[in-house]
Amino acid sequence: MSSLNKKQIEELLPHREPMLLIDELYDIKKLESATGVVNVKKDSFFVQGHFPGQPVMPGVVIVESFGQAAAALTAHGLDKSTYENKLVFLMGVEKARFRSPVIPDCKLILKIKAIRSHGRVWKYEGEAFVGDKKMADAIWSATIVDKK
Repeated sequence: MSSLNKKQIEELLPHREPMLLIDELYDIKKLESATGVVNVKKDSFFVQGHFPGQPVMPGVVIVESFGQAAAALTAHGLDKSTYENKLVFLMGVEKARFRSPVIPDCKLILKIKAIRSHGRVWKYEGEAFVGDKKMADAIWSATIVDKK
């Protein structure tokens, strides 16, 4: 199993600050599963104004974090020529449940798993934790497309 730091993740994904949310990816099983880390801070852009005096990570940003972790897992497992000059787009979110609010300052741990792939379409499932407490879970699909 291997791990990736933020700089290595940046080499795999087109996302840049402030939208690059994944700080680390570890326990990587090639094209199968990984654990991602999002350091949720009081000054993270997505909690500014959401909500003043009581910051909460928006659910849609948790789903985006799942997607980025899955994209990094997939790109890391593929030959560079397969994802070079390509983008990964979220196609659908079948199910997302938000169980508890994610409050800064914390480490949001994302346990993600590829559940199937068919051509350029991949389907994933994930669970998000702070400590041992499950905060959210989702099932989503994404596709790899050519950059225009």
